[in-house]
Amino acid sequence: MASSYYDGSKPPQHSTTDVVIATPCAACKILRRRCVENCILAPHFPPSEPLKFTMAHRVFGASNIIKLLQELQESERADAVSSMVYEANARIIDPVYGSVGTIFQLQNQVNELQAQLAKAKAEIFNMKCQHATMVCTSRSSQTLSQQISDEFIHGSDESFESSNPCAYLDNDQESFWEIIWA
Repeated sequence: MASSYYDGSKPPQHSTTDVVIATPCAACKILRRRCVENCILAPHFPPSEPLKFTMAHRVFGASNIIKLLQELQESERADAVSSMVYEANARIIDPVYGSVGTIFQLQNQVNELQAQLAKAKAEIFNMKCQHATMVCTSRSSQTLSQQISDEFIHGSDESFESSNPCAYLDNDQESFWEIIWA
C-alpha cells in the first residue's frame, strides 16, 4: 500500500538514476563542513588532493583563501590557488624566507653558471688564439725557409716581414697573451 502525507499527496518517486552521490571537495572534507553545489573551493581542491588544501590552509587559513578567491575572476582563480599552494609549500619548508629563499638560491645558481660559461668562452678563445699562433709560427718558419731559398735562387729584394702576415707575433707577445687569458 502506498504511503501518503497528511495532506493526501503522495511522496515523490525517486529512481536510482536520479540519485547523485557527490563527494565533498578536499577543503570541505578537511574543514568538516557540508560541501554545497556552488562551493568556491571545489574546482580547485578536488577530493583526490587533500594535501593541496592542507598546506594552503596551514599557511593562509581557509577564510583568507575563500576571501581571496571571491575577489578574483573565475579565470584568475586557478593561477591564484596554484600560487598559494606553491608559496605554502615553500613557507612550510623554509618558514623564514619561503619562496623568496628558493628564488634567491636559483638566482645564485644562474649567476654561477653564467660565470662558468664566461670562463669557458674565454678558455675557448685563448685556445683559438694559441692555435692561430702555432699555425702562424709554423707557416712563418716554412715561409722563411722558402723565402731564403727563393732569395738565394732568384735574388729577390722583398723582405720577410712584409710578406709574412704572422710576423707581428713574437715570443714576448705570446707570453703577454698567456698572462691576460690565464
